[in-house]
Amino acid sequence: MPMYTAPTPQNIPMSRSQRSIPAAITLIFVAPLVAEYLLGDLSIRLLAALIVLAPMYGGGALLIRELVRRTGRGWPSILLLGAAYALIEEAFTTQSLFNPDYLHLHMHFLSHAWIPFLHIGGWWTLFMLNLHTFWSISVSIALVEALFPSRAEQPWLGRIGDSVVAVLFLAGCIMGTVLGLKQNHFVAPAWQFLSAALVILLLIAVAFRLKPAEPGTGTGFVPSPWFTGTVTFILGFGVLIIPFVFNWSAVALMLAIDIVFLAPVFVLSRRAAWTPLHILSLAAGGALAYGTHAFLQPPVAGGSNLVVARIGNVIFLAAAVAVIVAGARRTARFVSNPVSPPLT
Repeated sequence: MPMYTAPTPQNIPMSRSQRSIPAAITLIFVAPLVAEYLLGDLSIRLLAALIVLAPMYGGGALLIRELVRRTGRGWPSILLLGAAYALIEEAFTTQSLFNPDYLHLHMHFLSHAWIPFLHIGGWWTLFMLNLHTFWSISVSIALVEALFPSRAEQPWLGRIGDSVVAVLFLAGCIMGTVLGLKQNHFVAPAWQFLSAALVILLLIAVAFRLKPAEPGTGTGFVPSPWFTGTVTFILGFGVLIIPFVFNWSAVALMLAIDIVFLAPVFVLSRRAAWTPLHILSLAAGGALAYGTHAFLQPPVAGGSNLVVARIGNVIFLAAAVAVIVAGARRTARFVSNPVSPPLT
C-alpha cells in the first residue's frame, strides 16, 4: 500500500468543504446506541428512549467533534473533552459520582476505593471516565467518521448548525437532569458541583490549549489495523470485567490498562504509516468489547424479559459489526485514493 498522506484543507477539493448533514445526524444517534444499548445497560424494549437520550449523548459527541475539527485539533483534544462530558453527565445530570444509591440499585458503587475528603468512589469515578471518554464519545465519533472518511477531519456543520447542536446538547442535559430528579430526589452538596465544574473547565481549557493536529511524519514500525483492533478489544474487555470489589486494586488495574492503551497509540499515531484504518480499528475493538460484554450482564433497565434482552444484544452487536465493515471498506477506499469523490 502506498504511504497514506492525510488530507489538508489545501489539498481537499472544494466539494469536500460542503456540509455533511447525514454524517452529523448519524453521530447523533450512534452515540446513545453505543453508550447505552450496545453496552447492554438498556434493553431493546426501551429503544424508544433513544429519542430522549440522543440530544445529550449525540449532541455532546457531535458538539465535541465539531469544535475539535473546526479548530484543527485532534484526538487528544477529543479525549479531554470526552472526559469533560463524562463529568457533566455523571456529576450534574445523573449525579452518580456523588449519589451513594444511584438509581436505587443498592450496588454501593461509591464505597469501592472510597475517597473521604471528596465523598466520591475512586473506582466508580474512573470507570465512568473510561466509559464516556473512550466509548460514548471517542468510539462513536471514530465509527461515524469511518463511514464518511473524506470528511473525517473537517467540520460537518456550519456555525449556525454548531449553535443548534449546542442548544440540543443543553436541552438534553436539562431533560436528563429533570428525569433523574423525578426518579431520585438526591441532590449533591454545592461544593461537589463546584469542584466538578472547576475540573470540567480545566479539561476544556487544556483541550483547546493543545496545538492543532499535524499529519504523522515519524518513521518506524506500525502494526496492522487487525493487530491494533485485537489488542484494543482485549484491553477494553479487561476494563469492563475488572471486579469492583478489588477496590483500589481495581483502580490500579484500570489505570494500568489506560496507560498500556494510550502510550503506544500516542507513539504510533505520530508515524507516517498510521492511517485512518488504525483509528477505526481502535473504535472497532472498543465497540466489539462493549457488544460482547453485554451478554455477561442483565440490562440495568427494561430487562425483565432476559430472552428479549439477549435478542437485542445480538441485534446491536450485529449492527456494530455492519458499521465497522462498512467503515472499513469506505476508509480503505479513501486511504488508497484520498482525492476521490466524497462518500456520503
